[in-house]
Amino acid sequence: MNGAAELPTPQGLLLRPWRPEDAPDVLRAFVPEEMARQAGRPVTTMAEVLDWVAAREEERKAGTAYTWAVVREGVPLGSVAVAAANHTHDTGWVPYWTVEAARGRGVAVEGVRALARWAFDELDLYRLELGHRTDNPASCTVALRAGFAAEGIDRKKLRHGDERYDVERHARLATDDVNNG
Repeated sequence: MNGAAELPTPQGLLLRPWRPEDAPDVLRAFVPEEMARQAGRPVTTMAEVLDWVAAREEERKAGTAYTWAVVREGVPLGSVAVAAANHTHDTGWVPYWTVEAARGRGVAVEGVRALARWAFDELDLYRLELGHRTDNPASCTVALRAGFAAEGIDRKKLRHGDERYDVERHARLATDDVNNG
């Protein structure tokens, strides 16, 4: 199950799978330290970027994750995904990020909204979850504006170096009213 090749959004963005020709954009995106953590692996060379892109395609083929580039006029501005897709419980985890130039412009919100609609309609998932560090109010705003209700705090869930961080968890259900509008 790999779903649509492209997902247009009402605001003129396009969600599409990452491609090898996106490598320079991915490399630039992961330069800042806070973004490097998002990659989950080193992404500092073109070879590592191409491995990152190939891994996204392998996950899609396996049905375990579906990662989309969020694109405007051919330029990737960020990424949204349904990761850890569990077809037994019909759940998935939603990571997202944007490049610095796209932050505060609704790119992540629109991307996550489109992704959620697709995951409920095409993957037949029932529950999507996401989480953000409690010291990241911008990510919380994205979650809430994308229709994900706050559910609670996972204490000291993430570790970056020697420091641990609390994470606020959000979820959106296929039956939530936000899906009907």
